[in-house]
Amino acid sequence: MRTSTRDAFGKALVELGLERPDFVVLDAGVSEPTRTQAFAQRFPGRYFNCGIAEQSLVSIAAGFAASGVPAVAVSFAAFLTSRAFDQMRLLVAQPRLNVTLVGTHGGITVGEDGISAQAVEDLALMCSLPGVRVVVPADAPQTAAALRGALEGDGPSYLRCSRYKSAADVSGSEPFATGTANVLKPGHDLTIVATGTMVEVALEASEVLAGDGVACRVINVSTLQPVDARALETAARETGRIVVVEEHLKQGGLAGIVAQTLATRCPVPMRFVGLETYAESAPAVELLEAYGLTTGAVVRSARELLH
Repeated sequence: MRTSTRDAFGKALVELGLERPDFVVLDAGVSEPTRTQAFAQRFPGRYFNCGIAEQSLVSIAAGFAASGVPAVAVSFAAFLTSRAFDQMRLLVAQPRLNVTLVGTHGGITVGEDGISAQAVEDLALMCSLPGVRVVVPADAPQTAAALRGALEGDGPSYLRCSRYKSAADVSGSEPFATGTANVLKPGHDLTIVATGTMVEVALEASEVLAGDGVACRVINVSTLQPVDARALETAARETGRIVVVEEHLKQGGLAGIVAQTLATRCPVPMRFVGLETYAESAPAVELLEAYGLTTGAVVRSARELLH
């Protein structure tokens, strides 16, 4: 079964709403595609449609949080992080308010929605804000756990969800914990570090490499900030080579975080599979192929390191 983290978010939001009467949800006039619609129907008094106005959305969410009411503010990742960055910086990050910012439709896999809706800079923007937890769940269980953790935590969080349907459960048996990376496969020859939709690709690449006799470790970094530096350092020391794969520009995303983390801890040869430029409008599968976010691209990068 394949599902999207966007759908998992919508389901988890309702479930948490039944458990907790203390938080509100705000949306930027896109409740059907962001999957907040079900929450709005179930809890109309706790849902606020702010219209297509992300700056107002974040400002109002900050007001709720400043009054002691946890707030979940939701819109497309591209619009939320770019249009409302000033509000997130001044009103949420600096005062460290309990606002959970949820960007749906992350990456290029929004496909035919086009370049304006493709969030490929969002992780760089959000990771630039000190104290903001930045989480990219790989599947439905992680999405539900990440949302719960954000609401139960202290301070702001950014949760990136995807419309793309991938394997429903690729994150393994280890429970999700903010700031902890999950080792999905052991290995001593090379490590593939992935996040979000690319975790499934990393696992597929490891199977191909196993056919070459390569024991490939696979790490799911679901929390980019704060990153699990210990897991990355251990992988670098034990495998000596790292391939990073993400559905994001190489600048400022997971690639930069991994490289910066290991530069002073354990520098090793690396390769980076990510976006070099903005994409186009096309079906998601075609875009992933065209821009090199594929199993084959990860395998080629791994083989370069091994030879």
